[in-house]
Amino acid sequence: TIRPVRRSYYDPSSAPGKGVVWEWENDSGSWTPYDMDVGITIQRAYEKQHPWVDLSTIGFCYVIDFATMGQINRQTQRKRRVRRRLDMVYPLISGTLPKSQSWPASPGAATAPPVPACACPQCLLVMSVKATVSAAGPGAATLQPRKAPPVPPAAAKAPVLASGAKVPNGMATVRGSLKPLAAQGSQQQAVSTPALSSASSATSPPGAGSTKVSRPGLSTLNRSHLQRLAIAQSRVLIASGVPTVPVKNLTGSSPVNPALAGITGILMSAAGLPVCLTRPPKLVLHPPPVSKSEIQSIPGISHTCRKTTKKQAKKGKTPEEVLKKYLQKVRHPPDEDCTICMERLSAPSGYKGPQPAVKPDLVGKLVKCGHVFHLHCLVAMYNNGNKDGSLQCPTCKTIYGVKTGTQPPGKMEYHIIPHALPGHSDCKTIRIIYNIPPGVQGPEHPNPGKSFTARGFPRHCYLPDSEKGRKVLKLLLVAWDRRLIFAIGTSSTTGESDTVIWNEIHHKTEFGSNLTGHGYPDINYLDNVLAELAAQGITEESLVQEKD
Repeated sequence: TIRPVRRSYYDPSSAPGKGVVWEWENDSGSWTPYDMDVGITIQRAYEKQHPWVDLSTIGFCYVIDFATMGQINRQTQRKRRVRRRLDMVYPLISGTLPKSQSWPASPGAATAPPVPACACPQCLLVMSVKATVSAAGPGAATLQPRKAPPVPPAAAKAPVLASGAKVPNGMATVRGSLKPLAAQGSQQQAVSTPALSSASSATSPPGAGSTKVSRPGLSTLNRSHLQRLAIAQSRVLIASGVPTVPVKNLTGSSPVNPALAGITGILMSAAGLPVCLTRPPKLVLHPPPVSKSEIQSIPGISHTCRKTTKKQAKKGKTPEEVLKKYLQKVRHPPDEDCTICMERLSAPSGYKGPQPAVKPDLVGKLVKCGHVFHLHCLVAMYNNGNKDGSLQCPTCKTIYGVKTGTQPPGKMEYHIIPHALPGHSDCKTIRIIYNIPPGVQGPEHPNPGKSFTARGFPRHCYLPDSEKGRKVLKLLLVAWDRRLIFAIGTSSTTGESDTVIWNEIHHKTEFGSNLTGHGYPDINYLDNVLAELAAQGITEESLVQEKD
C-alpha cells in the first residue's frame, strides 16, 4: 500500500513554534491533543485575548470558552474541559525552504534528466558538505571519545577560520553524513559534546605520499579545540542562512545535554541539512536588584499598598427588589427564545432548579441593552451568582450596578522602580506585587468550607510609568477593591482545582523578555487591558464613583 506523506513548516510565533499544546479531556479522563491546525487556531485566539473562539470556520462544530476553559458542542451543548500545556518547541526550519527532492522508485528505474541545482546559500552549503565528506572518504567522520573535563563555551575564542559578527557563547554545530558514520561500525562512539564536524576532519590515509601535508582530524583535537572550531563554523552557517534550532542547557555540567544536542544534529543531517544548535533566549522575570532608597511612590496615587478583607454581605434586598431597578415588564413578549432557558418567551420558563418567588410566565426587558428574558430565569441566574446587587446581561454582558467578585483576602503593593521595560525606554517602571495567602473558601466560592491553595505568590507584575500606564494602575486598584483581579477555580496551566487563579484581566509578569507572551514589548497591551477592565464594568467613570 502506497500512501502520500507531506512535511509542514510552522511559523515560530505559532503554537507549535512556542511549544504550546491544546488538549481536550476525553471520556476516560485522560487528555487528547488537538490536531496541529486546530491548536494553532485556538492559540491565535487565546493570544489575542478573545473570550472564546468558534471552530466552525475550520470545519468543527465546537466553541472554546477561555473563561471556563471548556469545549462546547454547538449541536449537543455537551461541554468538555480543555487545557493549555507547554511542551517542547516543535523543530522548526527558518530561512529559505529547501527545494523538493525526487527519489527513484527503484534502483533500476530510469533517472530523470538533470535539474539545475539551487543557488541559495543553504543548498550550496549542503552540496559543499557532501562533496567534502565524499572526497575525505569514510575515515573522515570517525568520532573518538574524549574524557577531558568539559570546558564552558564561554571561555572559547573563535579561531581565524571565518569572518563576520561574533556568535553567542554556547553555540554548537553538527554537520555530517550518515553513510561515513555507518561505515565505521562498532568503532564509532558518542562524544559528550555537540561540536562535531566531518567537513573539517579529513585526514590523509596511512601510507600516503609525503608530498601532501596531512590535515589534523578530530582525533587530534581536544574538547577545547572542538568547541572553538564549532563556534567558528556556526558563524559561517548562520551567515549563510542555515536553519537554527534552540537547545537548552548546552553549557550544563552533565554530559547528557550535549549528547542529546549531538544526536539531534546527526538525525537532522540525515536529510542532508546542516543544523546549528543554539541556546534559546533567557527568560527574564524580574528586574535587577532595587534598594529601598530607589523605590518611589507614584504621583497622584495615595499610599503604596491596598488590602482586601472578607466580603461584606449586603442585607435587606431580595433578588426581586434588585432586578426591579434594572427591568421593565413586557406585556406582549416577542416571538423569540429566552437565551437563559432556551424556551420561547411566550411560554413559561424552562428553569428546573429551585423555584424563585416569581411567576414563570412573566417576561422583562433590561433597560440599557433591551434584551428580553423570563423574570423567573433572571432571578435564578442572580441567585446562582455573587448576589452583590449587580446584574450582567447574559447576552451582551452589559453590567447593571457595581459588579464585584469573589477574590480572597490579600495585599496589593505598587511603586516605581528605576528601570525601563523593553519598548518603553523613555520612562521608568511601575511594579505591582500581589500577595494572597491560602485559606478556606467562603460562601461565595465554589466549595464553601474547603481549603484553597495560592500558588506562585507573591506575583510581580509590571506597567510602564507613563500617563496611560498610571491610568491602568488606577483602574486596577478599583478592580482590586471590587475583588475582580483573582478568583478561586481550576488552573488552566496545571489543572489544579480549588486554587487562586487570574480573573480575565491580563497582567505582564515578565520584566525583560516576552517568551511566554506575558512580557514586553507589546504595543497593544495597555489598550487590551483597558478593554478587559471595561468588560468588568471598570472605566474612568468608576474612578469618580470611588471618590464619591
